[in-house]
Amino acid sequence: MAEERKPTSSTGPVPLQRGASMSSPPSLPHIAHPARIRPHSIPGKACLRCRKRKMRCDGGKPACAQCVRAKKADGCEYDDGKGKTRTQLMREHIARLEMRVKELENPEQSAPSMTLFDPHALSPYYSESSSSSSYDSPGKLSYSASASPTPFPMGEQDPRRSMLSPINSSSSDVDPSTWEQLNFESDLASVSAVNSFMEAPPLDHILLEIFLPHRHQCGLDVHVGRLRDSLSLPSSEQRHPALMNTVFLWACYLSRPGSLSQYEQLYLSRATAALGDALQYTSKAVDLIQACCLLSVYYISNGRLLEGSYYSAAASTLAVQCRLHQIGSENELMILDNWDASFELPAPKDNIERGERITTFWQVYNLDRCWSVMLRRPATLPDSDHPWASITTPWPQRIEDYENGEPDVGVGSPTIRAFFVQQAQSNSLTGFTTAALRVKASALFEGANRLSSSWSPRSLSSSAFSENFSAFEHSIVRFATTLLPLHQVGGAIPEDKYALIVIHSLAHASMIRLHAPFMRDDGVSREKCLRAARSLIHVTKLITDTDFEFLDPVIGSCWASAAKVLENELTRLQTSWPDPLNTMEVRGDLESLLYVMTKLGAKFPLVAYHSAKVQSCLDGE
Repeated sequence: MAEERKPTSSTGPVPLQRGASMSSPPSLPHIAHPARIRPHSIPGKACLRCRKRKMRCDGGKPACAQCVRAKKADGCEYDDGKGKTRTQLMREHIARLEMRVKELENPEQSAPSMTLFDPHALSPYYSESSSSSSYDSPGKLSYSASASPTPFPMGEQDPRRSMLSPINSSSSDVDPSTWEQLNFESDLASVSAVNSFMEAPPLDHILLEIFLPHRHQCGLDVHVGRLRDSLSLPSSEQRHPALMNTVFLWACYLSRPGSLSQYEQLYLSRATAALGDALQYTSKAVDLIQACCLLSVYYISNGRLLEGSYYSAAASTLAVQCRLHQIGSENELMILDNWDASFELPAPKDNIERGERITTFWQVYNLDRCWSVMLRRPATLPDSDHPWASITTPWPQRIEDYENGEPDVGVGSPTIRAFFVQQAQSNSLTGFTTAALRVKASALFEGANRLSSSWSPRSLSSSAFSENFSAFEHSIVRFATTLLPLHQVGGAIPEDKYALIVIHSLAHASMIRLHAPFMRDDGVSREKCLRAARSLIHVTKLITDTDFEFLDPVIGSCWASAAKVLENELTRLQTSWPDPLNTMEVRGDLESLLYVMTKLGAKFPLVAYHSAKVQSCLDGE
């Protein structure tokens, strides 16, 4: 029997609708069910949703009029006593998982238990989808739970397979032998594995609320109200499943080791599967770019650097292709003549949408500039004087500023290059928002590393390197003076406090990256590195136990830079004068770093890897 072709879903297999069979007869003229036209509720026959809300219910099946009117037909259930509802099964399932977590956490206190067979477990809970939305809730899995989605299909003999180790062996920032001992990759693949025959309850609203307080930690800045409202809109008007499934992935990840973390692998698979569909729609390009950024941070934080680098580069390429790097440019009309119109985004509907495009570009910029240093590769986003490559997008502002009609429209001048050249004379207030300061810190961090790594013995014969070096150092110092003093950071609102801790840390890490290659042979560079490393430790004193839940994982790279300086200093002191008293101060500094790295490493395996290296240094290994 020929099947009618329909547009494919972006999130994998389409869940079966309630009561649908594999092959259905031709549709018949609609006849209203008698239960649907009853004006009064039927005593004792109300659905669970109406009963919970104490609403009048007509008892219609498969869905009552109240649920149909509220577009919640899929959530309309009746407790007829013949079997358990999906909600009841979901609650029991979560209770079992929570009990199992407690047993694993306290094995010595747990008595042996026996799980009895539930005759209802294989009925509606496993045979029907709980949502008609493509990303409303996890559906049946169609992949192996042990499989790790990768951006490239590979055979067993493909040489690229060896490149998918958690840490790229070419990076000197990470030692592959130490990483293999930590075995974080197996944890990532197994901790979130889901039974291939399980489906989950509707979780979209729950997961979104878990994620929202952490959105800045992941680099995302969007209008919260619109993101929430998107879940209730028709599917064509919702945010693309590529973005939403990535948001849900992060929510599951942040829920570790809670019961919701079991769906982590499912949402990872759905997010990566939805990316290809998003590429077909120019109107969803911003959602796609945001999803790539979130996936990149997710992979990198878990030590899967090759995959993280892949999605970071994809986000950068798409951002430039969609001209997010030149929002508000005076050259826009001139460039459009030479720019393929198929990549042109539709005009933003209002200031909020325009603001989200601006913040999305700087999200890509922060990701590209900061993590390229740790990945030991060139930054992907271009920024030169070529008309197509110059970054002219105005500095990011708070979403509230765009909503209140106070956007910086931009003047089309080079944003980052003007910051370096005219830093002291800048009079733009928007350049001093917390988001803008974060961008500047990212630019300094990557720029310092790029400049110092470009040195070679031939540079001694040219004064250009020395002049650029001195000018860049002055840029770091000037930038640090524009930041809120540390003694006032603790009084800032929480989200600003978290951001300012990272910004201060990046500023000090920039100084380390600038001088680190020369610290062994140059006493001045060594002293500046040590001063910056201890300033970084001073910043960590502001961090409370609660703050660790919201810190950007890039701060771990800053701490690793400081730890490297102190490790070298410890080796130097032990070689020159092997007296424990002589190394006591440096050891104390390393122990301070070890504490914060261990705390943050409990959430981000990449930071845990760096903390293990510090522990090995202190242990004399």
